[in-house]
Amino acid sequence: MLDSAIPDHLHCTRTQPSSLPPNFQPPYPSYSVRFPEHASQLVMAIIGAQYPTAAGADDGAAQSTLSTFLTSPTNPPSFFEWASVTDNKGFYNLSALAYWPNKAAYEAWAEQSGFSAWWAALDTHEQEQEQNDPGWFLEVFFPTMDRLETLFNTTDAAEGCAHMGEAMSGEVREHGYWGSMRDRLPLSQTDRLAGTPATTENSHTASSTSTSTGTRVRIKIPGKKNLTVIRSGQNWSNTSPSERALYLETMHPVLTKGMDFLRDRGDEVGCYSCRFMEIVSDPMVADKSSNNMDRTFGLAYFDDLASLERWCKEHPTHLAIFGGFHQYARKLDNNVTLRVFHEVMVLEPEQQLFEYVGCHPGTGMMWMTGSG
Repeated sequence: MLDSAIPDHLHCTRTQPSSLPPNFQPPYPSYSVRFPEHASQLVMAIIGAQYPTAAGADDGAAQSTLSTFLTSPTNPPSFFEWASVTDNKGFYNLSALAYWPNKAAYEAWAEQSGFSAWWAALDTHEQEQEQNDPGWFLEVFFPTMDRLETLFNTTDAAEGCAHMGEAMSGEVREHGYWGSMRDRLPLSQTDRLAGTPATTENSHTASSTSTSTGTRVRIKIPGKKNLTVIRSGQNWSNTSPSERALYLETMHPVLTKGMDFLRDRGDEVGCYSCRFMEIVSDPMVADKSSNNMDRTFGLAYFDDLASLERWCKEHPTHLAIFGGFHQYARKLDNNVTLRVFHEVMVLEPEQQLFEYVGCHPGTGMMWMTGSG
């Protein structure tokens, strides 16, 4: 018997239609994270440093600085890991992705570890930016559990917020059909989750706060109604040599093309920002080519859930990914050891925090200022 992706305690009388086809049987197993019933929210933070080139990060100073805070004994994150990407401006971005069980724990950590004081001082005269100093960015999300959904193709490899779960579900019924992502969100039972469409006209006039007390400009971007955040990951570290070759020769190039489209032309489909990042084991290693853990993820921000759904269902770049994966699975007779997952959050404005200090104008949500 199949499980519902929505846990029992978050089920309610549905007033919004489901897209689940009658008598539908998913084409392959997938699972959702089960969090403790008392959990009401979680926190995901992206804390990053941005260098003009990867060589600038070789001294490990940014990683060392952030590690000091993240390993603080007081309210440390439940889980964190490092990821990197060279963006389309040629800048090397190194980020810690960290998770806390609730906003109070995150705020206590930020205050008691010294992170808040350090962050607040980044644009002061006492910390003026030198030529090789990085820019910094802080993107934090505070979803309540009714605004979060997860999907995994296996139960044996925790990723992201799953490190805070207490179990995995059984095989869920809400996957493998168009609209299943929405059906897995508890709040979608009663809410259309409509956002404000991002167009060149309205986004470039969006309000933001800019301050400069030293040589670095700090940009704060306000939250957006029902901003949709997706982190979608791939792990081929434990695949056989033949499956690894198949993935790298067929699926990975198609996935990269889709992520590049969202990065470079995402405004055409309501995507504010997309980073296709590699998980790295030790950012202090100078030779980045030896630091790859065969794990990647796309991190994308859409103006609302419907825009993400349309890109998935209609755009050639995602249809190539979707179709390519099914061909990939068929070639392996569905004996796939590639691990894939995603976590999706649909957020109220007050559940988002975006700040950028000394970053180039195309970074993250800075596109909203009209200078990206």
